[in-house]
Amino acid sequence: MAKKLLIATKNKGKVREYRELLADMPFDVLSLADVGIDADVEETGETFEENALLKARAYARLSGLLTWADDSGLAVDALAGWPGVHSARHAGPDATDADRIDILLQRLVATPAQERHAAFHCVVAIATPEGRAWTTEGMCAGVIIEQPRGAGGFGYDPIFFVPDLGKTFAQLAPEEKNAISHRGIAARKAAALLAQLTAQGEI
Repeated sequence: MAKKLLIATKNKGKVREYRELLADMPFDVLSLADVGIDADVEETGETFEENALLKARAYARLSGLLTWADDSGLAVDALAGWPGVHSARHAGPDATDADRIDILLQRLVATPAQERHAAFHCVVAIATPEGRAWTTEGMCAGVIIEQPRGAGGFGYDPIFFVPDLGKTFAQLAPEEKNAISHRGIAARKAAALLAQLTAQGEI
């Protein structure tokens, strides 16, 4: 019988990506909606790792399940790493992805193309209901372009351009994005960690 693994996010895009990334793993992957949890965990950490651990441990306690949580965001060099851990929240609770993109592009309007380097970062935390936890991380470098391109993905994907591929994240097929993305890298490391912990009887 497959172990239950809770993906602690209300972001349907993330749940979909993680289900795809974990499809070959012996886990029954559940979302917060699947287990009837609507509670919010305040992300008070100053780093992606701190926030991922806060969420993983809190939702593991609430659900009684092995829990996978992440914190991820976009760090723009010309803005001293902003929006960073505030990537999803800087425009307010009711803002859309388009709103957040607009604000970022406004802040970069005077920044020339050669100075628009940025990186997506992701930390995945896995926690047990008893509070034991492990983390993995991933990063993908790119450039912020002036106009959104592509209809896929979510968040800042339409303005995050990967020079080696000549496309934004939003122009990539899901399997292309998962192969290089910050979340894909962190998730594959976390999946390998889950396999190791399962084999060792740790979880």
